[in-house]
Amino acid sequence: MTSSIRGRLLAWLLLALAVAGLLIGYGAYYRAQEDLNELLDYQLKQLAFSLSHQSVGTEPAPPGLLLPEPDFITQVWDKDGVRMFYSRPNLEIPLRARQGFSNVAWNNESWRVFTQLDGFRIIQVAHPVRLRQEMAADLTRRALAPLAALLPLLGLGIWIIVGHALRPLSTMSSAVRARTPAALAPLPQDNLPEELVPLVGSLNDLLQRLNRALETQRQFVADAAHELRSPLTAVQLQLQLVKRAGSSEERDAALERLEHGVQRSTRLVQQLLTLARQDPQHGEVHTAVDLDQLAREVIADFEPLAQRDSLALSLESDGPVHMRGARDSLRVMLGNLVDNAIRYTERGGITVRVRSADGQAIVEVEDTGAGIPAEERSRVFDRFYRMPGQSTGEEGSGLGLAIVKRVVDWHGGQINLASGASGAGLRVTVSLPFGNS
Repeated sequence: MTSSIRGRLLAWLLLALAVAGLLIGYGAYYRAQEDLNELLDYQLKQLAFSLSHQSVGTEPAPPGLLLPEPDFITQVWDKDGVRMFYSRPNLEIPLRARQGFSNVAWNNESWRVFTQLDGFRIIQVAHPVRLRQEMAADLTRRALAPLAALLPLLGLGIWIIVGHALRPLSTMSSAVRARTPAALAPLPQDNLPEELVPLVGSLNDLLQRLNRALETQRQFVADAAHELRSPLTAVQLQLQLVKRAGSSEERDAALERLEHGVQRSTRLVQQLLTLARQDPQHGEVHTAVDLDQLAREVIADFEPLAQRDSLALSLESDGPVHMRGARDSLRVMLGNLVDNAIRYTERGGITVRVRSADGQAIVEVEDTGAGIPAEERSRVFDRFYRMPGQSTGEEGSGLGLAIVKRVVDWHGGQINLASGASGAGLRVTVSLPFGNS
């Protein structure tokens, strides 16, 4: 279930006001009771004092006589305990000989009693505690009545004020809804409340990353469509040549060219899929990887291809080199480096080296091919870039090193291209951090 921030704020604020009102009411009641007790105790003393200066007859007042002070009861005894006067014949509180104030429970009710010793007389004035409590409660109700009457107005005011305070959220929500994949402009950050600044900053960062991802995807799709057009067109033309072949020799030659075109298209599609999968957002788990063992597996996979081209494929390793990384991605990286080396090497061989140095795992793939000119080395990592003037006859897709670079960047490593030890060929050096291996 969802709830409104404005509704929750209104409910909590009104609840806080109600609790505050109850606390204020309790405090007001307590204070009113204290003040009334002090005032009425003073009146009790004054009544007793006034009686002490008056002569009281020995005959009590007749029963049922209405006196002007119905809330107070006054009684006078002589020294022998004979009641000389009482103001309420139907209410006769027991004699309390102790001087001063006291509370007396009588006739199922609590009474506040003041007793004064006046020579040979005992004067006692009493007042019911219940009346004091009722008077204090009445005073409290009168004090809280304006606050209770103002609660609806306070609720309306809080509703309007909270709505005004939350208006930036509504504005921000409208701005986010207005964003589309084609228009991911940053959200405005002017005149924002302090609480919204981190949220808007995070949203703008997300929009920026999303825009980069969408732009990369659009560029990838456009490049892939462009690159696939040529081999597919060639396959279609070669298929037409097969259909028009007039002899078996022409048909065999056309079929061979068709097979080559299909192989090239297949390799291009495979590399496109590989490149699309090498995305850190897909969350491939990093585990402990032995690069030495991984290199041996890759060499075993490509050994038949190297033997077909009469190339020597060897491994030089100092032993196990452990790091933490994405094993499948690292295997793709090594596979592309070895595959490129085999494709662009006509004679000699390829050497794969695995070692550790300066707190990093080092992988080198060195071949004896034509190499890459220094001026081209900064561009060969771009997608679909193919170096002009290749002499091996291999027509690559321009994705192999782009995939390698992406895997290296994902692992926080570095890649360097240089000439081989003899000055010819190409040596690719990949440095990867060990991580928490």
